[in-house]
Amino acid sequence: MGIDEQQLLDLPRYQTSAAFSPLERLVLDLSVAMARTPADVPAELRARLDQHLDQAQQVELAAAIAWENYRARFNRVFGVRPAGFSEGAFCVLPEG
Repeated sequence: MGIDEQQLLDLPRYQTSAAFSPLERLVLDLSVAMARTPADVPAELRARLDQHLDQAQQVELAAAIAWENYRARFNRVFGVRPAGFSEGAFCVLPEG
């Protein structure tokens, strides 16, 4: 799926992890910003995105992030739980 085991393990520390490229960290920053309530994407983050992605790429990326946020929030409302597809291989929890 394009993510390796080290990235899964380092996801809570993506901003400082060598497992992620600068663009991957930037995309994760956008994901975090879009997941906030209310969603807040600072102009500085948009400017950094402009340096790496064209407008069409940014639209596609934002749509994918928005869709996953929608699915996660929808599932929470109805108590949809993981279906066991990872077979217990990973359970990445936020640090803190």
